[in-house]
Amino acid sequence: MSSDAGQTEGASGNAGATGHDPSLGHHGHPQDALLKLAIGAIGIVFGDIGTSPLYAFRETFAGHHPLALDLPHILGVISLMFWSMMLVVTLKYVSIIMRADNKGEGGSFALLALINRNSAGPRRWSAGIVLLGVFATSLFYGDSMITPAVSVLSAVEGLEIVNPAFAGVVVPVALGILVFLFSIQRAGTNLVARMFGPVMLLYFTTIAVLGVLSILQTPYVLNALNPYWAFHFFATSPVAAFLALGSVVLAVTGAEALYADMGHFGRIPIRVAWIFFVLPALILNYMGQGALLIRDPAALASPFYNLAPETMRLPLVGLATMAAIIASQAVISGAFSVTQQAIQLGFMPRLRIAHTSASTVGQIYIPLINWGLMVMVILLVLTFQTSSNLTAAYGIAVTGAMFIDNVLLTVLLLHLWKWPRWVSIPLLVVFYLVDGAYLASNLTKVPDGGWFPLLIGFIAFTLLTTWARGRKLMQDRLRESAMPIPVFVASAANSAVRVAGTAIFMTSASDGVPHALLHNLKHNKVLHDRVVLLTVNIADVPVVPEEKRYKIDDLGHGFFRLVLTYGFMEEANVPDALSRVQGCGQTFKMMETSFFLARQTLLPSARPGMAIWREKIFAWMLRNAESAMEFFRLPTNRVVELGSQVEI
Repeated sequence: MSSDAGQTEGASGNAGATGHDPSLGHHGHPQDALLKLAIGAIGIVFGDIGTSPLYAFRETFAGHHPLALDLPHILGVISLMFWSMMLVVTLKYVSIIMRADNKGEGGSFALLALINRNSAGPRRWSAGIVLLGVFATSLFYGDSMITPAVSVLSAVEGLEIVNPAFAGVVVPVALGILVFLFSIQRAGTNLVARMFGPVMLLYFTTIAVLGVLSILQTPYVLNALNPYWAFHFFATSPVAAFLALGSVVLAVTGAEALYADMGHFGRIPIRVAWIFFVLPALILNYMGQGALLIRDPAALASPFYNLAPETMRLPLVGLATMAAIIASQAVISGAFSVTQQAIQLGFMPRLRIAHTSASTVGQIYIPLINWGLMVMVILLVLTFQTSSNLTAAYGIAVTGAMFIDNVLLTVLLLHLWKWPRWVSIPLLVVFYLVDGAYLASNLTKVPDGGWFPLLIGFIAFTLLTTWARGRKLMQDRLRESAMPIPVFVASAANSAVRVAGTAIFMTSASDGVPHALLHNLKHNKVLHDRVVLLTVNIADVPVVPEEKRYKIDDLGHGFFRLVLTYGFMEEANVPDALSRVQGCGQTFKMMETSFFLARQTLLPSARPGMAIWREKIFAWMLRNAESAMEFFRLPTNRVVELGSQVEI
């Protein structure tokens, strides 16, 4: 993959290039720091799934498809939640999918790159697999809008449980918290992030203790761990059980974050944190809520907050709100990270990316994504008003992404890892059945709000695929009129006037003369003593070792081809890379170097390749892309842009 010159090149990342020491964990984490990393994972990775007890159990009984509050239904729902967490989270994500690390990184794009790098022949990046991965990423944007809204709103609704007189301030308070949260993103979250681990430790400990205290009063609820009750639920009330799945799945929302955040902590700390701390705390709390409802059905208004004594409910609201803020922060950071990977891999135009920490390379800020998310989250809160209404929209994006992960997992098990079919096929059948049932149940909520994440997903999918397709068409059109480099070098060396200095022409093509070079020679009728044709490539790995950063080809007569290679999690800092380049004549001095960029103006045409409406969308994205000068960190006073028009 290469980054295009002018308006179609570009990638950005956030990790420095370092080798991988086998004695260390992912990204150089020492194995003896397991406890510290596990606590960090509890703070960052499990915020989303950790705030599910605020609304998941309540919505199953009081949501859009209410259930009768009797013993078989309560035990059946808890049993479904427990076994869903065991099958979907523990077995599928924690035990299997997290084995698929791309040099330590996880997530849909990392998994696609892994499949690409390890597949051979016609299977390389087959169109179907790529489109599914892109659609899963598109659904994530819908999820990243709903998660802050539903988490913060459901936490603040505890004020109404503390005192019904607070009902009128729930939405304004939630909006104030959300606006504050998005406003601090540009300043970085270093100070707040240090509190994440301790706060979430306290939160999970608290909800576990509250659950245990309730279970001790009604120990019969422990029978829910028996899968019999889940089967009994389906056997006696099949339709109600099927519809209940749409709310039960709320208990596992955030499971996909375990894989996506693997690069930050490593698979072992995440596994340890989940199995020994987070999973028991969640199960104890859900069983505690079930035990409470067995004793007091009136507690259904908020079984989470009603677990606590009246004097402790206000502090619990504060703690739950902090947990919701942490869950929201994690998903916002995830949106930044996914966007940055999409830019690097050629699915999005360049966007301005700011680094908010000098010590933590993973902390980035993308203004367009941040403010766009904030506007949509505010609209969601104002439109839906309550977390109960929002949960109808929640779940479809998650279940859709989980189902797509099954397809990618199929490729992994059967084609990459080549597991025995007698092991892999039964596993896949179970995963497809479970996730398929959850997705089908959530589709019944489309009229009640489920349309929102689907709409956002389809819009994002259209933009991502339009950019990728238009970018390829533009590159193809530019190559059609490109002159072979050997012919140009031989001709120009004998006829053009040479002037002192270095000229660097950025190009996405590995062959052919860049248009900027042709235009410069045509209009200025001179060539610099040293001419470098520079291409920035993006590899299918998160980080490229420094020793593999660049490759030089001497074309003769003062012409050089230089290829810089970055991982899809790295920042393409061209001047920094040039300072380390050797074997290309003299060392590069920025004050003696000029960078020539081609700025293409797109002319939509009737040529085959893409529909006119998509060409117009691509042209709009092209016009609004981040300047290549800023994107590649080029010195502002050493850049020359030469325009050209291209028909696609």
